[in-house]
Amino acid sequence: MSALKVVRDGPILRVTLARPERRNAFDAALIAELADAFADVADARAVVLEGEGPSFCAGADIDWQRSSIDLSYDENVEDAMRLYRMLESIDSCPAPVVCCVHGFALGGGSGLVACADVAVAWPDAVFGFTEVRLGIIPAVISPFVLAKVGSAARRYFVTGERFGADVALGIGLVSEVSEDAGERVELIVRDILAGGPIAVREAKKLVHDAPSGVATAHIAATRRTSEEGQDGLRAFLDRRPASWIEDAD
Repeated sequence: MSALKVVRDGPILRVTLARPERRNAFDAALIAELADAFADVADARAVVLEGEGPSFCAGADIDWQRSSIDLSYDENVEDAMRLYRMLESIDSCPAPVVCCVHGFALGGGSGLVACADVAVAWPDAVFGFTEVRLGIIPAVISPFVLAKVGSAARRYFVTGERFGADVALGIGLVSEVSEDAGERVELIVRDILAGGPIAVREAKKLVHDAPSGVATAHIAATRRTSEEGQDGLRAFLDRRPASWIEDAD
């Protein structure tokens, strides 16, 4: 039985963690399915990531953790790399990823949130990098988390404490907190769809690549002279919708 639901909704790809009875905790199957889902999102213009049941993702599944105790060093490396590649596939997904967080988002669950471009949390969301409480550390998720929360990790990695949505907002792990996070996610996706499909993907790539100097001028010129850029600029000057808006309608 699949641990993930993947549904194409027009230009939107909706990816839902579907292990509600285990609070959507990671196991080998869920990690593999997430990696596959984000390996190729085709021409989706946005991806919405959320979880079924009482929590977004409560971290690692207990049975999966139990089975890892007897793994050798090399087997542990392989196991960790599967998790890393899954997180990397989300972080580097060419389409913007918008995450809706509720309930627990602990350990790897907080790592998932860090991989999203936009994360909206319900006020009841609870976060935490709780690995040190088990005598381990959040090594695999650290590249993605550090990119989001920076020096705040110096506290939360070492204390393993849980924290609420307000703190997650303050340290930059989530983009906003809303009493109706689901509706906010839909509005954010609508904003994404208002942009040029190629421009939006290139804008995300711009953030990841962080170019400087003359490279930025060449990137700007490429977009301005592109078919989509020309259409968007002319539509603005002519006070008409761009073609991608008309196509969406």
